[in-house]
Amino acid sequence: MRKIYILILLLTAFGASSCNDWLDIRANTEQKDEEQFSTAQGFYDALIGCYMTMADRNIYGEQLSITYSEALACLWDLPKEQTETNRLAEWFFQHHDYTQSTAESAIQSVYAALFNTVAQANMIIKNVEERGEVIPNPDIRSVIEGEAYAIRAYCQLDVLRLFGEVPGGSRKVSLPYSETTSINDVPPYYDFEGYVAKLKADIEMAKSLLIDKDPVFQYSFASLNSGSTAPVDEFMLYRQFRMNYWAVRALEARMLLYTGEKSQAHDVAMEIISARLNGNPVISLSNADDFTNGYKLCPSECLFGLSKYNVMTYSETYLIGGNLNIQYDSRNHLTITPDRLDALYTGVNTNAHNRYRYWWNSNLRDTYGDRRVTTTKYYWDVNVVENASLKYAYIPMLRMSEIYLIAMEGTTSLEEANSLFSTYMLAHEDPDTPGFASLDDRAEFLLNEYRREFFAEGQMFYTYKRLNTAQMLWDNEPMTEDGYILPLPRTEYNPNN
Repeated sequence: MRKIYILILLLTAFGASSCNDWLDIRANTEQKDEEQFSTAQGFYDALIGCYMTMADRNIYGEQLSITYSEALACLWDLPKEQTETNRLAEWFFQHHDYTQSTAESAIQSVYAALFNTVAQANMIIKNVEERGEVIPNPDIRSVIEGEAYAIRAYCQLDVLRLFGEVPGGSRKVSLPYSETTSINDVPPYYDFEGYVAKLKADIEMAKSLLIDKDPVFQYSFASLNSGSTAPVDEFMLYRQFRMNYWAVRALEARMLLYTGEKSQAHDVAMEIISARLNGNPVISLSNADDFTNGYKLCPSECLFGLSKYNVMTYSETYLIGGNLNIQYDSRNHLTITPDRLDALYTGVNTNAHNRYRYWWNSNLRDTYGDRRVTTTKYYWDVNVVENASLKYAYIPMLRMSEIYLIAMEGTTSLEEANSLFSTYMLAHEDPDTPGFASLDDRAEFLLNEYRREFFAEGQMFYTYKRLNTAQMLWDNEPMTEDGYILPLPRTEYNPNN
């Protein structure tokens, strides 16, 4: 039974009829609530449905990880002319032109997917309060509710990072924070301070519901992933693929850094780094072991990731990855130049650096015979079967590398900054790169590190935005606040006009 359930949890979530029933956006009626949430399994299906929606290509499965988000940060080397590419949404996003119909449609799809996920999380929260007694184990009930609050906070933070004002900027924007159970309801709109207060409240609620109830307080991530060494309810396995307690703390650190609360972000990051279970770190940075085994997405350091069994299949259509049987096409494929790759890794030892050595395919050629480079993060040997779902086929959402960078940026101690830097670079197999001579030396390294560490993971635009960076690398035009603020879809109420 355990093995069957594991298979359902990791793979069938992308095709199970019970979850598909949940994903149908149906009218919110009391009768359908009673039907869906009349059993514990109904709650399980609903929660898995939330993660399925997050993994959709319209949101974190592609557009907010690999394609649209990275075009917003000007990371892909797209053709100079619009007429030379079929990737029009990315082209408009790279030029921060949100007025074209293609860009507007893309923005609408992302916005709808974010709030679709939020509406599903809200439905779980509502029904745990009203019908949660059908879940006999109170710890599982608490974890399900905590994960729902965390999912809502995760998506609402990205609404702020995409559509909200630049932190500390002059242009003010009010945004919706949804606690309703229907995507058709108009939620209240909040200014920046009010919105952040709602985020913090949700994160605090998630923490309070998960603390001491989440199996990560008793068992390691590895044992929970094995499905055999952690004697817990089957639904409580695979915590790295769910918003577990430590993932919520990582989200908290990310949010605090984005809102400018660096000292608090540092403190949360250090709690995660210092956390121990039976004398061992709860989670550590990925090192040589991951890369020599071909685990390019750093599964050992992933605090939260989305299972996505077919990510290599569809990402090959625009990334190529390591598949040399696909002919490079400049109109369709997302690549960079060798010069850009060199610029990404300026200042580090590329002969040793494991990310540089394993994350890139430099064997492409354009029609003129010039080299092109693409990332191989989402590509693996198709003959690999063992550990495919756990180590290869997923979207990383929160990683320890980000936690170390947050701690480095937030510390006021040069000694601590260099200690964190040393551990970080050792995990990258580049221990000889010198540390910081002063705290002022951190800014350039950290900006470059976000670019290279999270390439094709969707974090660089948000880094530029929180810093109000005036000139993005590889952008021919200076950035403005308007360029950093995506407009709300025309279909939505907009008090900012």
